[in-house]
Amino acid sequence: MCCHGCQAVAASIVANGLEDYYRYRTELPKTADELIPEELRKLDLYDHPDVQKSFVSQSDGHLKQASLILEGITCAACIWLNERHLMQLPGVHAVAVNYASHRARITWDESHIKLSTILAEIRKLGYQAHPFNAQQQDELRQARRKLDIRRMAVAGISTGQVMMLGVALYAGAATGMDYSTVQLMRWFSLLMTTPAVLYAAMPFYQSAWRALLRGQLNMDFPISLGILAGFSGSIWATAQGEGVVYYDTITMLIFFLLSTRFLERNAREKSVEAAENLLRLVPAMATRVDAENQQLLVPVHELSTGDLVLAKPGETIAADGVVEQGESSADESLLTGESRPLPKHAGDRVFAGSVNYESPLLIRVTSVGEDTVLAGIARLLDRAQAQKPRLAQAADRVAAYFTYALLVLVAVVAWAWWRIDAHRAFEITLAVLVVSCPCALSLAAPAAFAAAGSHLVKRGVLLTRGHALETLARVTHFVFDKTGTLTQGKPVLLQTIPYADVPDAQCLLLAASLEQASEHPLAQSFLQATHRQTLLAVTASENAPGKGVSGVIEGCRYTIGNAALSPGLTHQPLDANLPQGATVVWLCDADRALAAFVLADTPRPQAREMVAQLKARGIHVSIMSGDAPEAVAYHAREIGVDDWQAGLAPDQKLAALRELQGHGAVVAMVGDGINDAPVLAGAQVSIAMGSGTQMARTTGDVVLLTESLLEIDHAVATSRFGLNVIRQNFAWALGYNLLVVPFAATGFISPWLAALGMSVSSLVVVLNALRLR
Repeated sequence: MCCHGCQAVAASIVANGLEDYYRYRTELPKTADELIPEELRKLDLYDHPDVQKSFVSQSDGHLKQASLILEGITCAACIWLNERHLMQLPGVHAVAVNYASHRARITWDESHIKLSTILAEIRKLGYQAHPFNAQQQDELRQARRKLDIRRMAVAGISTGQVMMLGVALYAGAATGMDYSTVQLMRWFSLLMTTPAVLYAAMPFYQSAWRALLRGQLNMDFPISLGILAGFSGSIWATAQGEGVVYYDTITMLIFFLLSTRFLERNAREKSVEAAENLLRLVPAMATRVDAENQQLLVPVHELSTGDLVLAKPGETIAADGVVEQGESSADESLLTGESRPLPKHAGDRVFAGSVNYESPLLIRVTSVGEDTVLAGIARLLDRAQAQKPRLAQAADRVAAYFTYALLVLVAVVAWAWWRIDAHRAFEITLAVLVVSCPCALSLAAPAAFAAAGSHLVKRGVLLTRGHALETLARVTHFVFDKTGTLTQGKPVLLQTIPYADVPDAQCLLLAASLEQASEHPLAQSFLQATHRQTLLAVTASENAPGKGVSGVIEGCRYTIGNAALSPGLTHQPLDANLPQGATVVWLCDADRALAAFVLADTPRPQAREMVAQLKARGIHVSIMSGDAPEAVAYHAREIGVDDWQAGLAPDQKLAALRELQGHGAVVAMVGDGINDAPVLAGAQVSIAMGSGTQMARTTGDVVLLTESLLEIDHAVATSRFGLNVIRQNFAWALGYNLLVVPFAATGFISPWLAALGMSVSSLVVVLNALRLR
């Protein structure tokens, strides 16, 4: 033997009489490596960077985020199991599974765990995970929809047949029918009910069983209990040849419940499809132009940052980029809600999913795959759908308590009627169990939120957090930033006022060089004014939020911003005839002011109308801006805002916001820049302009993709209407249960009427929610 360990194992084998295994074996056993299933080997391919390019985005350091489809998800318990298990793996930072779309977003540290390991762990749980593909997801959804329709068809056919026999049985009981005919009809009813109970109702059993495994009771538990109890009792009565059967009640209950849930699922999936319709905009192939100016058709996932691609007229642009050559217009309506094609020239940005119209465009790729604006919008939609609103959480908690109370009530009713009239105990207990199921209560909020979200996405308003809709309905104050929010965000340089012996052109070049890394609208004005000529190199660049920027150029430190950035150097005389609403930006070196730049912006066309509409709804409107008082006062007068504050740094804006909230105000903040991000995060609900910076869009609870400010007022109207619909649904669900349970418990409601009432109550809730669409 090679070692004492092997010698001990061999001695144990011989001592236990197991040596015949070695005598009769026909081949050597497989090694551990050979025992690995081929499917798990294939998972290693997902660790390859080229494969990950289409569905994985890179975050800070080694952090990566993947968008995956999970097959096999049937209920909230499946989501809980996957999220709980994956979060226990070392290196996994975040897991969020969207119940409506079955899409999972997983963030992990590549230095600690590989994607293939995560996928293998998901398979161990009995689920299949693969990269998200909008087309593939749609195929899975269609397959699930066909299965739902098949179950409804089976339940519907069973219901029709059993109800016809039920009419004959009820009529026979009243007019007289011989015993053998009654038994024949009962056995045939049992035959027709069995497919509905064993096949069509399977989703209820699966959901209830998974909840039981977690030590919980969900609303499917009383449904399953009612179906199985009624079916078992009916089989017993049929076999004994006496007693009451409930085949009509059972089949009708299954059919109506499946129909209601089908409608509710369709409402939820409409909001999911809005995101996936965006992702389906990206073409599968793109025309890449190589160094020899040769055109080559390649898959989109092979594109890299810096590639040149050609977008021909009528083609969909494959990646985010900057136009290098050509003039045309692009339709970005599905991204922004803007119906007009937007002109595109050299230097303009274009986005994946938009359609090029008139002429070919040569585009330098800046972002591909999960890093595009389109994918970012889809991620925001995912986040909103994965977060359950507070009202929906409250409804779930109430439904859970109601389920426990219901089961206690059923036990009390059964005990009481057993003592009063044992022959009616089962019938009345079954009626109470069926009539009071809290389905309508659980559907009251989710269906309404899904319908409202789907409606707003079509209008260019993207809800990115679960609480956004209900908070927007309670808003009492709207606070707006000025530049880029109430104004066009495209200031034009009107005048350069020199204060030193530095030529105007040199001052402008210094200003544009300092601003080249900034995303502020004023920065873009300087870059456009220099016609994007070669800029000077800037080192030690610093951003002072709400004030401006500074940096070192050729050994000298310069600042450009408002008067607060260099307070000791900007006390210079200004022209008294400056345009109303103009903004003055100062360029200074370490010792003096070099020049003042006069820029002017114009209000957005719908700003005044939007402010008037918000005021008509009883909402107070104010402006908080970092701009000069003169400019803010002018624009406030133009759009009809009386309450404004100017010259505020981000921390001052946040302090003013906190003061409003301290007086009981529910504040909605609307902004578009990096300096707005802290204030957006501090408001109860925040709206970021879609044309704003990435920081603002990430912080915003709502993203306005369209250029129309009137959609802000429409979002408020939709949120208030949605909240009224939810209140109506809650009132109906609770009122229905409080009304019918006493009648059922006292024997005035038969099981078939209980099944009809419970199903209709759920249907009313869903149809009421669909009005929001």
